[in-house]
Amino acid sequence: MAVYRGMDIGTAKPTEQDRQRVPHHLVDVMDPNREFSIAEYLAAAESTVAKLHARGKAVLFVGGTPLYLKALLRGMSAGPAPDWGFRQQVKQELEQTGQAALHKRLQQIDPLSASKIHPNDTKRIIRALEVHKLTGQPISHQQVEFENGHPADACRVFVLEWPRHVLHQRIDERVHDIFEQGIVEEVQQLLAKYGPLSRTAQQAVGYREVVEYLEGLRNLEQTIELVKTRTHRFAKHQVTWFRSLSECRTHALAGQIDPICVAKEIVQLGGAT
Repeated sequence: MAVYRGMDIGTAKPTEQDRQRVPHHLVDVMDPNREFSIAEYLAAAESTVAKLHARGKAVLFVGGTPLYLKALLRGMSAGPAPDWGFRQQVKQELEQTGQAALHKRLQQIDPLSASKIHPNDTKRIIRALEVHKLTGQPISHQQVEFENGHPADACRVFVLEWPRHVLHQRIDERVHDIFEQGIVEEVQQLLAKYGPLSRTAQQAVGYREVVEYLEGLRNLEQTIELVKTRTHRFAKHQVTWFRSLSECRTHALAGQIDPICVAKEIVQLGGAT
């Protein structure tokens, strides 16, 4: 989400001082009223990496979006462009029939994908249904490489993991911080400058909820609690994803952390330089 201009507070985007100390890439490259697909991200990332390698520079990927990490590690068939009308139709059906019926529908057309996609992973189920509708082929036939993992000792992929109770506490503190820092005012400025945020931009936890608050759907206190709840849910989803990736090695965190010490421990763990 750091690709979006103006979405600074809710994404914990690196500050100008951070960027002066260490060059960051793929930050502030897209207006928030634009869609930004995983295929576009991969193309931009590959182009950036090629340029940096040509200059003799090493590249460090940082973030918490497991689907994008998986695509970076294994490659991914871009597939057809999104059919937003179909997606909206399926979401309406979902409200009427429920998650189990949606997953069963996928089992009927693509049992291999259904066996690998969790019944509660609505986003991936809808995408699999969409690809089948648009191409007539199961998405599992197009993403064989995507499902073949690499051994952890062949990669340098590290997941920094807090104990769950600490993670929840940090999330709650972080949510209060973004509201104190002015995320409501930030969203107001974004809407005034760009108009409605894109579907992709609104997937950033905190932004859609603030938009709904500004539309009068709930009060500020309810909005803050909803952002906490959805961030807890997102974090749990992230942990599940990372644990499913064979490339990842977990580095447990505890207490007050010293970034330099953590970096040294990871170097020792992975033989990185």
